[in-house]
Amino acid sequence: MKKGRFSEAQIVSALKKQEAGIAVKEICRELGISEATFYNWKAKYGGMEVNDVAKMKQMEAEISEYKKIVAELSLENRAMKNLISKKL
Repeated sequence: MKKGRFSEAQIVSALKKQEAGIAVKEICRELGISEATFYNWKAKYGGMEVNDVAKMKQMEAEISEYKKIVAELSLENRAMKNLISKKL
């Protein structure tokens, strides 16, 4: 996955500027991004603080780990069921 040029803190500060009343076009010109990118950021990070974004990233990492664990257990369970069905 492509690494973004902007940190979460920079993204949140850009969103705060827009909330303070600065025009979106001006913010986009200053950062060198498109308006679509800005609105994607707003959809993902809107209303968050920097520490909220850090918590979100940590939770996403935990969820990823849990998904891996579930996948491994499902595979193991399926293998056991196949082994039991062959023995009967």
